[in-house]
Amino acid sequence: MSDKRPADRRPAVTKNTIATAKRLLGYVTRDYKMKFIFVCCCILMSSIASISVSLSLKVLLDGYIVPLIGHENPDFSELYAAVSVLGVIFALGVIASFCYTRLMVSIGQGVLKTIRDEMFEHMQKLPIRYFDQNTNGSIMSLYTNDTDTLRQMINQSIPQVLMSSLTITVTFIAMIVLSPLLTILAVAMIILMFIVTRKIGGNSGKYFVRQQTNLANVTGFVEEHMSGQRVIKIFNHEKTAEAEFDELNEKLFDSAANAHTFASIMGPVVGNMGNMLFVLTAVLGGFLSIIGVGGITLGVMASYLQFTKSFTQPFMQVAQQFNSMVMALAGAERIFNMMDEAPEVDDGYVTLVNAVKDENGNISECEKRTGLWAWKHPHQDGTVTYTELKGDVRFFDMTFGYTPEKTVLHDLTLYAKPGQKLAFVGSTGAGKTTITNLINRFYDVQDGKIRYDGININKIKKADLRRSLGIVLQDTHLFTGTIMDNIRYGKLDATDEEIYAAAKLAHADQFIRMLPDGYQTLLTSDGEELSQGQRQLLAIARAAVADPPVLILDEATSSIDTRTESIVQQGMDNLMKGRTVFVIAHRLSTIRNSDAIMVLDHGRIVERGSHEELIQEHGIYYQLYTGKLELD
Repeated sequence: MSDKRPADRRPAVTKNTIATAKRLLGYVTRDYKMKFIFVCCCILMSSIASISVSLSLKVLLDGYIVPLIGHENPDFSELYAAVSVLGVIFALGVIASFCYTRLMVSIGQGVLKTIRDEMFEHMQKLPIRYFDQNTNGSIMSLYTNDTDTLRQMINQSIPQVLMSSLTITVTFIAMIVLSPLLTILAVAMIILMFIVTRKIGGNSGKYFVRQQTNLANVTGFVEEHMSGQRVIKIFNHEKTAEAEFDELNEKLFDSAANAHTFASIMGPVVGNMGNMLFVLTAVLGGFLSIIGVGGITLGVMASYLQFTKSFTQPFMQVAQQFNSMVMALAGAERIFNMMDEAPEVDDGYVTLVNAVKDENGNISECEKRTGLWAWKHPHQDGTVTYTELKGDVRFFDMTFGYTPEKTVLHDLTLYAKPGQKLAFVGSTGAGKTTITNLINRFYDVQDGKIRYDGININKIKKADLRRSLGIVLQDTHLFTGTIMDNIRYGKLDATDEEIYAAAKLAHADQFIRMLPDGYQTLLTSDGEELSQGQRQLLAIARAAVADPPVLILDEATSSIDTRTESIVQQGMDNLMKGRTVFVIAHRLSTIRNSDAIMVLDHGRIVERGSHEELIQEHGIYYQLYTGKLELD
């Protein structure tokens, strides 16, 4: 199966967790500043209302209820007024809680949309190397599992932490005002509570980070094996696949079980410590009241005991949100790691423009599409030259390796004049596809040069370079949409007539019109409704409608039967007329009419020439063609 590595294997909380939290919070404060300020005000109002309810016990008992005890005809009007005021404060707190909860849902969804948009936008700028090194499932996990943890954190954890922080602050001030002596006991218990929660939370956070990484590994494994089910069944690898999945799933189980175990015990531990504080406060407060120390009255004791609950409860709430916060920060760190990946470098300045040619053969730029293309080459002295796009591609002493330790191509020199057809033959791993990757600048050469119409391709903007190239890969990919949409992908402004012509050229028109909805047939799941051969015909039509001067055919007819191939080859020959074509093929019969055939072996050209010339040499190509030597 795939040898790609997952996006992140770091097992523990990293040092930049705080930086990750600040960066995530920056999305909230940057795009929703006023809303977030209003949320904070509502949280403050809700917190003050909650504290007012506890503080009112002292006022009601000492100021209104106790003085009325023993009166034959007590006047409750002042008590009713005080209770009414308390009811209004409580109602305002409820309204504030409703407002900030609804606003945080809106802010959370908005932040997630922004992050997903930025992720996808940045992903389009990443080099092919990133996708070669990361599994599809691991990348998909960023958009699903990791972003979902952010939603929980923004919607629930952030407002809860703010609420708890304000509650603790306001409650602590009120407790000092009521009884400084009893507050000393509360501070001692809170310090102990902080030490315990930090220890438990550290272990919980470590395992939650591992859980997110293991979850991405499992997602990547499942995605890979879903697409490879036919291969698994053909080679009877079901048991092996099960064993590999069990191993990954066991790691996910261990990390998740440990993470949730530590997270689950935090709440009860903090809760019981809060109950201990309540009991100790009641005992100490009662004792101080009896001996007349500290001015502790019945109202003070009632309010203070209520404050001990209000003081410890936020710690419990933060403890309950801790696991969500750690999971979200772990997910955010994985997301930001992807967004911090260096984008594809493009320092080119030569662009592709529409052009016209006057009676003297001079080329100039124009706005309208004329069918004539030219390279617009600005120079340091301020002058601009135009070079007609012809498709002259030349390699000079080129050396390349995907990693510095392993060189794939060695000192390669070759040329393809406009209209020539070059074929590459060789065993798997000889470097055939690598050459086409370098022409597209999916990777850049380490040594040597590639010149396109006499221009170093490193000077050409990648988008313009790739616009001049058409490519048909062995592994086709069709997008969700109609057949017409998929063919038009090669040229977004193509007319319907151009699409019909391209389909006929690729000999796809006949089978398309036999479908129930013809060109409007909706394709899904990479065109699984079609045969592999039909999908490849659509890929050829897509390249045909682009009408590029240079074509790259990487096993373009590998999935087409022999009879269909002979028909398609005629269309391909029509498509290749007047174009520079690079062909990679294992079926040597398809490249007999090539102008030059390059035989590659371990990244070096060991033979070159036309079909007839190579046959006469009786070398490797002769052995391959006659069947005395087989391609790997």
